[in-house]
Amino acid sequence: MRSMSQLGNDLYTGKTSFPFVGRRRLWFIIAALLVIGSALVPLFRPIQFSIEFTGGSQFTVSSLSAPDQALAGDAVQTVVPDATVKVTTVGDSAVRVQTDQMTDTETREVATALATAYDVPESEVTTSFIGPSWGQDVTRQSLWGLAIFLALTFLILALYFRTWKMSAAAILGLVDVLVITIGIYSLAGFEISPAAVIGFLTILAYSLYDTTVVFDKIRENTREDGEISGRTFGESVNLAVNQTLVRSINTTVVAILPVGAILFIGPWLGAETLSDISLSIFVGIIVAAYSTLFVAAPLYSLFRENEPGMKARDEKVRESRERAGVPADA
Repeated sequence: MRSMSQLGNDLYTGKTSFPFVGRRRLWFIIAALLVIGSALVPLFRPIQFSIEFTGGSQFTVSSLSAPDQALAGDAVQTVVPDATVKVTTVGDSAVRVQTDQMTDTETREVATALATAYDVPESEVTTSFIGPSWGQDVTRQSLWGLAIFLALTFLILALYFRTWKMSAAAILGLVDVLVITIGIYSLAGFEISPAAVIGFLTILAYSLYDTTVVFDKIRENTREDGEISGRTFGESVNLAVNQTLVRSINTTVVAILPVGAILFIGPWLGAETLSDISLSIFVGIIVAAYSTLFVAAPLYSLFRENEPGMKARDEKVRESRERAGVPADA
């Protein structure tokens, strides 16, 4: 079996090549199915939003020797039987209880019930209330932040690469990443919280970085080709993606290792509150790597190959191959 370094050398020289561009129709169909499937997830498993978005009451019980989550749920149910309760462990000596919006009387009674259940003074139970208007404001700011991020990304990439088509391909890749990540996140049954939103924006930034690295290599290859080249535009794009493939894989693996540790090992160490952001980043990094290779780069090739000048140039390459007796798909 070839070593990773040998594989990287073969990919860089073109001796070994994966058909990212040549089989783009297949990749686009797969991407479309993933996006549609992710978009349909809420129909079967509605997206759950944390109380920071919907509003509600929150209780934190501190100074616990054994933070048993079941006690919190039972305590709340004794006061408000039909309440929706979410309990998480905070460190190794506290629990956080989030519920629907409660009245002042219910809040006091629940605080007393929690103190009794955990055998701690009521002073160790802190309460807070988040109104629905504040949650709406958080939602609005999150959407504005996403819109501004995408707009600035489109503008900066268009200026950097001097073509809006690279920028458009990158943005479509980002949308692909966002939709699929949110779909998988929701399918896992996690609530969308402010931390998860931060995770989504983080993976968009990572996806943008990964795409920029690949696109920069594409620009380098196509610029070196000039008007006369032995490769079509699509072949130059495919070569660039293969040349950066090992780097993309290595970067992805290095990035998901610490995040995976937080996601899978963290809950055993009392870091359950980090599960939402770590899941969004873990899934997002993997999807971002896939999207750059199988969506963004082939899309850019498709956009450029339809240009009249590019069609004429590619036709000259094919005619030159025919005269030289080189197979058309070489």
